Amino acid sequence: MSEPATSSAKPLIYLASASPRRSALLAQIGVAHRVAPVSVDESVAGAEAPEKYVTRLAALKADTLWDTLPQNERLPVLGSDTTVVVDQAILGKPADENDCVRMLQLLSGRTHQVHTAVAVRSAHGSEVRLSISDVTFRKLAEAEMRAYWRSGEPADKAGGYAIQGRGAVFIRHIAGSYSGIMGLPLFETAELLAAHQITSEVQG
Repeated sequence: MSEPATSSAKPLIYLASASPRRSALLAQIGVAHRVAPVSVDESVAGAEAPEKYVTRLAALKADTLWDTLPQNERLPVLGSDTTVVVDQAILGKPADENDCVRMLQLLSGRTHQVHTAVAVRSAHGSEVRLSISDVTFRKLAEAEMRAYWRSGEPADKAGGYAIQGRGAVFIRHIAGSYSGIMGLPLFETAELLAAHQITSEVQG
C-alpha cells in the first residue's frame, strides 16, 4: 500500500477515511493517527434504516482496512460514516447542481437529522457507536442554493451542505453533537477508543 498521510506524532490508530474534517477532529483531541482511506460500496441495502446504514458502513470501512494491514503493521482502525436524513430518506452526496438544489429544498425551513456512526476495529474486536443530531434550516431561496453549489463546497458533502463552512449561514438551530454533524462525534469517539485502551491527550 502507498505511504498514507499521518499526523505529526507516532500514530496510535489508522483513520479509514480521506476526510480532512475527521482527521482534524482527531487531532483536536490529541489522537495521533495515520490517514489510510478505503473504498467500499456505499449503496443503501434496500429499505435499510438510516441508523443501520451508517453503522454498517462505519464498521465495513474499519474492517476493510484492518483486513488489508500486514500483521506487523496493525494498529487499531477507526471508520466513520455520516448521512443526512429527512422523512427517513437518506440524502447522500449531490450528483450535480440540480440534485444539490433538490436536497436543500427538502431541508429548507425544517428540521432534519444527521446520523454519524464511528467504529473501531482492533485485536480486541470491533465496536460501533452512533450519534444522531437535529439540524434546523431557515427558509432558503433557490438563488442562494445555486450560488452555494457554485462555491464548490457542497459537492462532496452528505445532504449537500457543510456545517463548518459556508453552509453554516443556513442553520437556525442544532440539537446534538456539532462534531458529529461535521463527521466524527468526539464524545462517542473518545469513549470507543478508551474501550480499546487508546486515550487522547485530553483524557491523559
